[in-house]
Amino acid sequence: MLGGSQGNHGRNMAGRIVAVGECMVELSPAGADLLRRGFAGDSFNTAWYLRQKLPETWQIDYLSAVGQDAISDQMLGFMRQSGIGVAHVARRSDATVGMYLITLEHGERSFTYWRDKSAARHLADDPAMLAQGLAGAALVVYSGITLAILTEDRREQLIQSISEARARGARVAFDPNMRERLWQNRPTMRHWIEAAARRADIVLPSFDEETLIAGDPTSEATIARYRGMGVPMVVVKNGAGAIRAWDGEAHRFVPLQQRAVDSTAAGDSFNAGFLAALLQGCNMHDCLDQGAALAGQVIRKPGALVAVK
Repeated sequence: MLGGSQGNHGRNMAGRIVAVGECMVELSPAGADLLRRGFAGDSFNTAWYLRQKLPETWQIDYLSAVGQDAISDQMLGFMRQSGIGVAHVARRSDATVGMYLITLEHGERSFTYWRDKSAARHLADDPAMLAQGLAGAALVVYSGITLAILTEDRREQLIQSISEARARGARVAFDPNMRERLWQNRPTMRHWIEAAARRADIVLPSFDEETLIAGDPTSEATIARYRGMGVPMVVVKNGAGAIRAWDGEAHRFVPLQQRAVDSTAAGDSFNAGFLAALLQGCNMHDCLDQGAALAGQVIRKPGALVAVK
């Protein structure tokens, strides 16, 4: 089991988690003609919620790149205030941070992005920096979006660096998080998603994406496909529907139904709740329960990062 346990549910566990990806400026609805500014991004959201759910004995770091401007300073300040380490966030004078706008309709979100000058596109430029940032990690968390924003050679570099960290003992959690508009074409997206999945310990796909992109008719088919790639643990999120998982045996979990105010970060927060429970030695049922419970809290409030119990 990931992390093992010491005592009841691993209460005395400690370790280092590294989330890799892009944090952006988030603009979300805040009333008539008003927007709220925040900072968010899929792998960062997972890191942020992991920080809320894990004891302080766990170190959580973010590996990325930002600019050297005022908004980048504010983003780093927010990360520090949130208890997330920024020692491996590079600063670049030739770039800044990306931004996105959330538009809501009946609780479902859509996004408009401005990320052409995002410094995070260069997070894998320096192999030595990657190796240093990943050194000593117990768990590495990243996503298909992390890969999508990189050039082809940098994608290969990132996957290779994470694979080397895995060979040194890190476990790797990968969320395919498919955003087709970020990719050159669908075959390219599938190639890199599968390349990352083949070198991961835990894959956390969403069924709506898998059925659209890969044509999977059921969540069980999604599990079978990733198992065929050699993935030892697969958890298929399915919105308000039943979650299916595989860790050597099949699991099914039906979450409590929640009214969604804003579904932003639903999957990211599920990942955090699930992984936090797994790191603390919980069984699969409890991991799925805690992931779904956290996501259920998050979707009841606007924005990606909300206060949780």
